[in-house]
Amino acid sequence: MRLALPSWAGTLAVKAAVFITVMCCALAALLGVLVHVSVTNQTVGQSRDLALSRLKDATTAFEAGDSLGRGASLDPPGLPTSLRTLAVAGERGTMVTDYRGRPTMWAAGPADGERALAVAVDYSQSAHTIEALDTAILWSSVLAIGATLLVGAVAVTRVTRRLHTTAQVARRITAGDLDARVDDPRAKDPGRPQDEVGAVAVALDSMASSLQGKLLSEQRFTADVAHELRTPLTGLHAAAELLPAGRPTELVRDRVAALRTLTEDLLEISRLDTGRERLELDAEELGALAMRVVRTAEASDAFGGSAGFGTSGTGAEAAVTVTVVIVRDVRVETDRRRLERVLGNLLANAHRHGRAPVTLTVDGPVVTVRDHGDGYPEYLVTHGPQRFRTEGGAKGHGLGLTIAVGQAEVLGARLTFANAPDGGAVATLTLPQTPPAGDGLPDGAV
Repeated sequence: MRLALPSWAGTLAVKAAVFITVMCCALAALLGVLVHVSVTNQTVGQSRDLALSRLKDATTAFEAGDSLGRGASLDPPGLPTSLRTLAVAGERGTMVTDYRGRPTMWAAGPADGERALAVAVDYSQSAHTIEALDTAILWSSVLAIGATLLVGAVAVTRVTRRLHTTAQVARRITAGDLDARVDDPRAKDPGRPQDEVGAVAVALDSMASSLQGKLLSEQRFTADVAHELRTPLTGLHAAAELLPAGRPTELVRDRVAALRTLTEDLLEISRLDTGRERLELDAEELGALAMRVVRTAEASDAFGGSAGFGTSGTGAEAAVTVTVVIVRDVRVETDRRRLERVLGNLLANAHRHGRAPVTLTVDGPVVTVRDHGDGYPEYLVTHGPQRFRTEGGAKGHGLGLTIAVGQAEVLGARLTFANAPDGGAVATLTLPQTPPAGDGLPDGAV
């Protein structure tokens, strides 16, 4: 089972700090061990040579019957057993042990019979030297690791700061701000070597400029086509009105009306793309506005003459297609025309591509439109509506939901699309919160 790491563990700065720390610790440990072994071998070797030299002098004095000298004696009480056994066997050897609370270097060799001649040399100074060396290695390693981490943190932070800036610009471009640029000063200086971060920044700026140019060209093309179509369509509409009554005339007028609607939609999208739309705010009761949208749709035959809305508790029979449910009414500060446009497009989409019953629910500043059809396509739920894209043989131009999303953005609202677990498409419009004003319906009223 793979352990779940915290989010900060994935940052480049943390990874660089861990790498630098591990490498510094490994290098410090390696150098420390090498220095420790080298100095220890040298110090122990010097003490061993001194002890063996004194043992040789003591052996010469013992054989001559003279005084053994300082530190030399036969079978001293502190002599290690293993070293005494080695000496009795006729060999010479050395060993470091604690004797009377002090480190001592012992050198022992054979004497007459079953006795061992031993020399004790004070090893305290050498032991202190090695201990001081180990302490110096430890502290110097800590200081070196700290200094390396500090320098590495400064260097990595400069890189990560530039990467964060690049990522923020990329997110702004994704959100629709096509004027966002990294403008890395290092990438602008031709005489300065360009690193990988600068190359990424230059590539992102170039991509944003190219994308902005293509989108602006597309927007201009859409607006120009829509404007150019307006004049001939106006004449075509006038000519269609002069045709004699009959089925062919109805078909011509229907297609002319569809072309006029498409042209107006294209013009509306081009205006939304420019980002220069201005709101005309007014206080509106959201429940009353929702009912008015349904009535308007009925009057304009947007639902094919079969839609209606009902209220519970009236004794009247509920409508068969659209039901307006007001859970909690609220007064909102919004642009009435744009909000009606959003709700009208959502209801029209539910009628054309979904199945009855269709429910429009008002719960405070949240308005939900749901049908019981096959639901939204997967691409629409994931990426949002796309122009001129429809699936499943659906009729239409795929502009209604695109306009709804654009108008919702102008309103400062959030429009999301999802599919209900038990089937059907669910569009949720969340309006900006405003302080309550006026008398709305109490909670739970319908």
